[in-house]
Amino acid sequence: MTGNPLLTAALAAVERDWHVFPLVPRTKRPALHAATACPRTGSCTAGHRGWEQRATLDPDTVRRTWSHGPYGIGLATGPSGLVVVDLDTYKPGSAVPAQWAEAPWITGGYDVLTALCERNEQPFPSDTYTVATPSGGLHLYFTAPTGSALRNTAGQHGSGLGWLIDTRASGGYVVAAGSSVADRRYDVVLDTAPAPLPDWIARLLTPAPRPAAPVLRACQRTPGTRPAYVDAALHNETANVANAPEGTRNWTLTRAARALGRFVANGKLGRTEVENALKGAAEQAGLTAREADATITNALNWSIANNPAGDAA
Repeated sequence: MTGNPLLTAALAAVERDWHVFPLVPRTKRPALHAATACPRTGSCTAGHRGWEQRATLDPDTVRRTWSHGPYGIGLATGPSGLVVVDLDTYKPGSAVPAQWAEAPWITGGYDVLTALCERNEQPFPSDTYTVATPSGGLHLYFTAPTGSALRNTAGQHGSGLGWLIDTRASGGYVVAAGSSVADRRYDVVLDTAPAPLPDWIARLLTPAPRPAAPVLRACQRTPGTRPAYVDAALHNETANVANAPEGTRNWTLTRAARALGRFVANGKLGRTEVENALKGAAEQAGLTAREADATITNALNWSIANNPAGDAA
């Protein structure tokens, strides 16, 4: 015990080999500089390192950080080898998907997962490390399958396991036990080792193979045949999207697509190249393919319409 509950909780996470980083007190936002504010010094000397890369297992770093202020604890699920299933609660007034509209007993992600277990003839995966969230939901922690390529999913957008169930894996993070958001705590309700992610859940979360990227048309430029500042813009904007924290991802993606759209308008970048780069970055940040596609398409269309060919420098 340290006399500092947040420091104690952060050290306890590190003892489990879970990579942690600080959050702005009483929020879910990383308390680390973003790509646009990167000083390119220290651990970022060779280039900006986001919260996932800077999440640490070093107890001395943890002691220095959490002795400095009452930071919340972000837990990077990918480096920690975890998949966290987030069972959310229904928010009054939210739209109910058609498949659940006639099932009044479905009141949250816990009920949806129960229904999935029944449908797949599997027991509810309750015997694992579990955290109660401030909203009344649960975080179920599991160890990721060996060689897993699982990424984040968002149930409200139709990806992953289903309505009211999000998952965090590679490219994601959760607020760890001991932290508070808006003065409401995340508390451990079952303190045991995380169980392996059940095979049937892993199968449901495994994305279908993505189609091969289309061959760029001959008229599209390639690196080395266009100004260096165009390549720099493409690199910087995709990095901003990839490192955008939860709560800012859609706006960061919109801004990036609008910025790059002017180069599509004047022919310095091909639209397919921009779309592929931004989609990959958005998925790295934790957005689903559906979310990314719609945001990119709308933002590029707006930018091209407002930047006629020849207007961009």
